[in-house]
Amino acid sequence: MTLETSPAAERNRQFIVDVLKTVLPDTGTVLEIASGTGQHAVYAAPRLSPRVWQPSDCYRDSLNMINDWSHAEPSPNLRDPILLDVLDQPWSVETQPMTPGISAVVAINMIHIAPWRCCEALINGAQRILPPSGVLYLYGPFKERGEHTSPSNAAFDHSLKSRNHEWGIRDLEKVTLTAAARQLELIECIPMPANNLSVVFKRR
Repeated sequence: MTLETSPAAERNRQFIVDVLKTVLPDTGTVLEIASGTGQHAVYAAPRLSPRVWQPSDCYRDSLNMINDWSHAEPSPNLRDPILLDVLDQPWSVETQPMTPGISAVVAINMIHIAPWRCCEALINGAQRILPPSGVLYLYGPFKERGEHTSPSNAAFDHSLKSRNHEWGIRDLEKVTLTAAARQLELIECIPMPANNLSVVFKRR
């Protein structure tokens, strides 16, 4: 079996896990949105035990890739992937609650490769499903004060918009204000390699 791979996931996975170890609640289920190939899921799950890792994606082809990875690198705290589109309301995890309960929502390299309405829907869903002190973690490139933080990010943003005019690197302040209006307070903003950020919100 040939596993589908994302070079970016291979490069950033350890840096992301190092941050998650410090910001996630100690227990509960971590719901990963837009898990893609599943590389982050299989890498994070055993390193973040006893938390349970629940991968998800809105594409059935991605669920197949995640299953391939989880069969190749199984972990007892890694759940089978579920179909979840942030634009759906309610989310499937609201009608079929997780055990243990969801304590964090993680979205890695998602909000810039999706329309803005998907970012809003992600934040809305996090507000609905997270308990007080639950964590929403976002990883990826951001603009700050309306400006790109590097020439490479500006070029990446141009490339994204050339593929889909609704895509693009999001403004950190706009994301933060959107989250604050939904009871999600910015706790930390951590610089990461390759001009990315780890952005951590906590549910009030």
